[in-house]
Amino acid sequence: MRTMIIEWRHLKVEDETCDRCYDTGENLTNEVKRLNRTFEPQGVHIEIEETVLDENQVAESNALLFNGVPIEDILDIKISESYCESCSELIGKPTSCRSVVYAGQEYDDVPAKAIRHAAHHMLGENMKEEERASEHVRACCCAEGGSDCCG
Repeated sequence: MRTMIIEWRHLKVEDETCDRCYDTGENLTNEVKRLNRTFEPQGVHIEIEETVLDENQVAESNALLFNGVPIEDILDIKISESYCESCSELIGKPTSCRSVVYAGQEYDDVPAKAIRHAAHHMLGENMKEEERASEHVRACCCAEGGSDCCG
């Protein structure tokens, strides 16, 4: 079984995360359960990897990476930044953190539908590449007169 890792980067101060990151984490957890129901029968398991950030790394917080690729490089998502009351309370000073613009709407968290679309895109593209590679091997085998692969 193949594995896709979705890394969730978020601020954590004394076992607390900001509201935005918390909501992204909830969306991610629920979507990964849903995605695994879809993709495990196809031989793909999706896992969450948590990267905890400190107050000096807030700019990297509330981010998702799919097999190391940021979600904004997979989908048409614009990263923005705005004042975050929750981060400000955790850190003890006025703080801005990441928000996203997806499908023309601004979100403080990464919405579930964006997570789902990014996973499908990544897995769909990877599966298409594997199918093309498999077809190439089959075509070469058949061109060379191999009878085991030509049916």
